[in-house]
Amino acid sequence: MLFSNHLVLIRGGGDLATGVVYRLHQAGFPVIVTELARPLAVRRTVAAATAVLEGRIQIENLRVQLARSPEEALELAFAGVVPVLVSPQLPNLPIAQSPRLPILVDGRIAKRNIDTRIDQAELVIGLGPGFTAGVDCHAVIETMRGHTLGRVIWQGAALPDTGTPGIVAGKGAERVLRAPAAGVVNWRFEIGDYVNEDDLIGDVRGEPITAPFAGVLRGLIAPGNKVPVRYKIGDLDARGDRTACFTISDKSLSIGGGVLEAILTYLNKTG
Repeated sequence: MLFSNHLVLIRGGGDLATGVVYRLHQAGFPVIVTELARPLAVRRTVAAATAVLEGRIQIENLRVQLARSPEEALELAFAGVVPVLVSPQLPNLPIAQSPRLPILVDGRIAKRNIDTRIDQAELVIGLGPGFTAGVDCHAVIETMRGHTLGRVIWQGAALPDTGTPGIVAGKGAERVLRAPAAGVVNWRFEIGDYVNEDDLIGDVRGEPITAPFAGVLRGLIAPGNKVPVRYKIGDLDARGDRTACFTISDKSLSIGGGVLEAILTYLNKTG
């Protein structure tokens, strides 16, 4: 690995964070991902988090595998495999060269800063709103669709969360499937399936989830997850391109490019 001395820990293994994983892994950085014991990723076919539920997942040419310990995670990361470690808190990795992590990326996309601090690594990067560069991290990457997507912010914050999904094929808020009630999610279809308008896709505690328009199911939260009412549980794509369900998105790769730029800029400045 070209950058074997610069381990990157990425908190969160959703589809946007996986775009970061892909960019860094391709560039030669060893990467470790941390996740919850019950991941809430929607685009599971392109999310490193899926390894927690299935043991391993292949995302394009990226091999992702569940690690049972910090030691195993380090071993896999330096062997060219992306490990996912179940660790809601920042894990204690046995790193000899430094008392602190070299690089930390908060990729949980919580729209707020949960517990990330600027002193947790030599370089701390936050994705999207909730972080302020120079205060709780060194750099922020813009995650809002538009002209500034993927840009690196070294001073200040990303654009505030609008609460409205970006427009894809003319569809905005309606393309996001939300839980009609609080409870356990059940599905009648799978990611990649084509559905017609008003098809019954699944239910939450008996409350039906129907397709608002015809398209391909690009993402579905793992069945059996317990969610609150109105929680995002699915993504319907009006473009009807099934291949988009199994490839990393342009948005994810743009954000990943921003993270890669931030890291290389930091390394260039620090020698």
